[in-house]
Amino acid sequence: MSPKIFLPTSLSFLALLIGTIDLLAQTNSSRPNIILMMADDLGWGDTGYNGHPYLNTPNLDRMSAEGVTFTRFYSAAAMCSPTRGSCYTGRNPYRFGITYAMKGRLEATEIPISTVVKKAGYTTGHFGKWHLGTLSREKGDQSRWGFFEEDPVRYYCPPWERDVDVCFVTESKVPTWDPLIHPGPITDKEKADIKVIEAKGTEYGNDYFVGEGQQETENTNGDDSRVIMDRALPFIQNAVRKDTPFFAVIWFHTPHSPVVGGVKYRAMYKNHPEDTQHYYACVTAMDEQVGRLRAELTKLGVADNTMLWFCSDNGPARQGSPRHVGSPGHLSGFKLSIQEGGIRVPGLMVWPDKVKKPLTVSDPCVTSDYFPTILSSLGIPLPDDRVYDGVSLWPFIEGTASERTKPIGFLNKDAKESVWMRARYKLISTPQGDQLYDIIKDSAEKKDLTEDLPAITQTMKTELTRWKDSVLAELKAIQ
Repeated sequence: MSPKIFLPTSLSFLALLIGTIDLLAQTNSSRPNIILMMADDLGWGDTGYNGHPYLNTPNLDRMSAEGVTFTRFYSAAAMCSPTRGSCYTGRNPYRFGITYAMKGRLEATEIPISTVVKKAGYTTGHFGKWHLGTLSREKGDQSRWGFFEEDPVRYYCPPWERDVDVCFVTESKVPTWDPLIHPGPITDKEKADIKVIEAKGTEYGNDYFVGEGQQETENTNGDDSRVIMDRALPFIQNAVRKDTPFFAVIWFHTPHSPVVGGVKYRAMYKNHPEDTQHYYACVTAMDEQVGRLRAELTKLGVADNTMLWFCSDNGPARQGSPRHVGSPGHLSGFKLSIQEGGIRVPGLMVWPDKVKKPLTVSDPCVTSDYFPTILSSLGIPLPDDRVYDGVSLWPFIEGTASERTKPIGFLNKDAKESVWMRARYKLISTPQGDQLYDIIKDSAEKKDLTEDLPAITQTMKTELTRWKDSVLAELKAIQ
């Protein structure tokens, strides 16, 4: 069995230890609580505050109105598992082998954020989707495929082996309503498939795990976002009761397929087509749980000292997928694409003690930034034995930085596609050639500037190649 944590080199350990000692010297009540929320396949345009004409997301809109709105917030990849790996590590997921959905795991050689904050005296919890390795060496997930299917033991990596104290997690997707029950046929093709018709009402095939060999089946009917929040809130309440700072990851399945909306929420969109009703309904139901969480934090008296983040793991699934009517807004591309619509996602943060008025950050930020931003807020230095792709966002939030100086790199499709993102320009490199875009003026990526700006193109291509070589060298070392 893999070890639960990675033992850093002496310099890294010393740096972490010094930061942890300083933090533990503070009173528990002065240390911020931390919550990372994430939607699954929610498009940049799928919120009211980003201009959606129909979707009701009043609680996300309120977060935008009260806290930090990141107008150029990026998922570290154009798909689920890699982005989630970046959140836990601060590193591009290709560095440790998570290169596709359900491919790779959160390797034991990584230093996950859960380990760092636990050493600093936090209690840790993860609720909802995990997607960073298998949860069972024997029982297969309904959607397990690729490396997970070939070797569930090699890729066994449950949160309880990565310093997560309390969890309620699935390995991958579940229906957004009645998550453990097969919803039956959704598409016209499925409606003609006798096997899918007969599957309705049976077990969907994915389980909620709370520990090794322990599945939870009670209170799992209805809206899946509510089912998840029903587990997250007691964890938070217990931490507050014990005067212990908490770190909670709440990763909703919504609005990933199977997209199923509850009758109550579908009624809010009764004038829309059926597929649209289901999609809008599950998003609004998720938004309701964001409001429920914030109300509970206020009730417990910890809202002001809680750093609460929200984003999506990638852009919306391409329209035409079952019940997927998600919107990238004015951006080009969808999930799995390295165009803006595939990687630019809603990004929000509220922390009333530190952010006392609404703020907009227009520089590019990415999910890899969570790790260094959180460590910075806790006064803990980054380990110095590895490359970090993220940066602390506090200079942007505090207004002391005028432009991001560390570009963001993206890899896609087994590294055949790559992106180098500066504050203004975005270089896309594929086997078909390179494209350069001025993302500030041309966020829809309509005008290729490679011929107009050859010097910038060449400089960025050189930087991208150097970064990509570094990432792939780490990937090769663990394969």
